[in-house]
Amino acid sequence: MSLTMYQASIPAFVRMLGNLSAILNKAVDHAEAKTIDPAVFINARLAPDMYPLSRQIQIATDMVKGCAARLAGIEVPTYEDTETTFAELQARIAKTMTFLQSVNEDQINGSEEREITLKIRSREMVFLGQAYLFNFVIPNFYFHVTTTYAILRHNDVEIGKMDYMGEPQTLSIKML
Repeated sequence: MSLTMYQASIPAFVRMLGNLSAILNKAVDHAEAKTIDPAVFINARLAPDMYPLSRQIQIATDMVKGCAARLAGIEVPTYEDTETTFAELQARIAKTMTFLQSVNEDQINGSEEREITLKIRSREMVFLGQAYLFNFVIPNFYFHVTTTYAILRHNDVEIGKMDYMGEPQTLSIKML
């Protein structure tokens, strides 16, 4: 059985955004338990030249909403990128998940050869749909989700690999 463009994208994006949301909940709990200003985490970064946690989440959500829309041939939703609280970041994640779930398989499948043009800064990049998904979106999305995880872990939020991966039942694996 072949893997479809939809199967390779939307379900995985939704699952990882759900895991990201759960990780943020743990960060909120940690901040409350340790009386840490949540802004410390939201503005944290791993290196001085990296984006802070808030921007990591903005980019991750932009990556997947843009992907779904472009592969489906529909307009990309626009978000303001003004989130400064955990609640606002959670709302952005939820809004993105809702959008992703509104795009159906018929809209995405068959987009392997669809031409996708991105304007990034002063540069224009042109992809075919399959290369766009596998060589651009997926690596970028996982990079920014992983960086969010790493920022929180670095700041002593008690999260581990299974928080990142999600519960085994959501992984569709057989546990022996």
